[in-house]
Order: sequence, then C-alpha cells, then structure tokens
Amino acid sequence: MTAAINAQTIERFYSAFAKLDAPTMEACYASDAEFDDEAFSLRGRREVGGMWRMLAGATQAKGADVWRLSWRDVRADERSGSAHWDAHYRFSATGRLVDNSIDARFTFTPEGLIATHRDSFPFWTWSRQALGAPGLLLGWSPMLRKKVRATAATNLATYLARQP
Repeated sequence: MTAAINAQTIERFYSAFAKLDAPTMEACYASDAEFDDEAFSLRGRREVGGMWRMLAGATQAKGADVWRLSWRDVRADERSGSAHWDAHYRFSATGRLVDNSIDARFTFTPEGLIATHRDSFPFWTWSRQALGAPGLLLGWSPMLRKKVRATAATNLATYLARQP
C-alpha cells in the first residue's frame, strides 16, 4: 500500500507542476524535506515550497506561452521513488528557451510525503540553452556552477523575505 501512496505523491506533484500549481506541489513535501539540484540546495518545506512558488510565478509572468511539462517512468516502493521529467520553458533571467531533461529521485515519509528530492540534469546542456554564450563557453566550469547557485540562493532569499 505504501508504494502505491508514494507513486500517487509523485503523480500528484508532477500533475500540479504541469499546471504551475505551487501550493499543491509544496503540500507534497514533509515539513523537514530536502531538495537538491544543480541550482538549489534547500532545507525545509518553507525553502522548497518557496522555490516552487518563485519559479511558478516567474513562468506565469514571463513564460506561460511556452510552458510545457511531461513526466514518465514513475516508480516507487515503500521508501523511495523516481521519475523522469521534461520541461520546456522560458528562462526568466535571459528570456531564452530551454528544453531540460531531468531524472528525479525521492525518499518518502511513512505518510507518503516527500522527504528528499534530488533532480539531476546535464548542467552544461542547460547552461548553454539558458545562458547562451557564457553557458556554452563556461558551462563545464565549477566557477559558473557556483555563480548560478549563488544567484539562485540570493533570488530565493529575496523572494522569501517578501513572503508573509
């Protein structure tokens, strides 16, 4: 039964994501959830949910015309799960179109909430689409990764500071 609940959580999360429904996405996470990807390393539902609210809002404001999300290969057992998802969107910082292909891994609480979520994608592929020439030339470098992470952290901190 728990495996089915965990799979339902993944499906509910991506269904909400496709609609840019950040409150439903946030509700899929445990209060002490952890999220990591190439741009963010977040701890707690406030940070994780804030990231999704910030990204969904930016997409609705500047990229709803091109937004597309699809997911497949949802798998879950009693403790963990995985899925593959593809996103087509306009990167708000540059206005450039991005097609990102992401593998997600999850762990779950006994209640079926996401405890940990790790998204993996080729940073250089993403950076050359999102950033253009700088990403093409420097997307392989730790320096650019560090800059992207620092900018993402600053943007999220600013966003969260404005939230009630």
